[in-house]
Amino acid sequence: MSSPVSPTLDIEDASARKPFTRWEKFLLSVISFAVYVVVRLIAPTIRFAVSCEENSPVSLQQRPFVYSFWHQCIFPATYLWRNLNIRVMSSTSFDGEFTARMIRRFGFVPVRGSSSKGAVRGLLGLRREIAQGWTVAFTIDGPRGPRFVTKPGPVLLARTSSVPMAVFHIALENPWILNTWDRLLIPKPFSKALMRVGSLIPVPEDLAADQIEPYNRTLQFALDRVKTYAEAHVHEVGSPDFPYFVRTAEGGSFPDPSDSHTEHPKTATT
Repeated sequence: MSSPVSPTLDIEDASARKPFTRWEKFLLSVISFAVYVVVRLIAPTIRFAVSCEENSPVSLQQRPFVYSFWHQCIFPATYLWRNLNIRVMSSTSFDGEFTARMIRRFGFVPVRGSSSKGAVRGLLGLRREIAQGWTVAFTIDGPRGPRFVTKPGPVLLARTSSVPMAVFHIALENPWILNTWDRLLIPKPFSKALMRVGSLIPVPEDLAADQIEPYNRTLQFALDRVKTYAEAHVHEVGSPDFPYFVRTAEGGSFPDPSDSHTEHPKTATT
């Protein structure tokens, strides 16, 4: 069940962090490995389908993009997007360290930063990764909420890197729902999952500061839209309109929106 562990890119001064206690280090090792085992046992049984809006990414492996998704669906997302060297912002808190240790086992590359402290430094680190051709992903309402509320980080990063924003949501069929801040979804074995991928959102390089919030609202609207769609159609996974997705070692191609049941996205009012 072992797999290669990805590196962690450290862009913060390690000496400035409060070191973890021995008990915290023990908990981090045990909990992160336990969660990894649970994902490895359940996730391979999930029957995934993918549905795309027009002008969306064409495959899992296509890059670079600035992806955003809700923290709620991190369980199935971690498995479906595995082993693609996607860069993910990771805070230096206990929760951030736990997440970093777990996702590294699935081929993600944590980039040390924070949504609060050192945010500018973190975005600069992610920008360097994009310049090298890597995709970046944000659990945009993490690490602790508020749930289903976007932050402007992806807009700022897309503006400075000239790379479009992209969004997705993965809905699960009758999942277990944990009593956590994000209402985390845990798939039941052999259940269905539908990932809805949204249209790309280009951000002008010369975007004025007073236009950042309107683009953040556009991002919010897009995430709400794909979530609503995925939840409405997840029970149709396996039908002709939503055939099972074939995951390959390289990633896998998404279905052409023109060949499937597609509802064209509406435009957000900014």
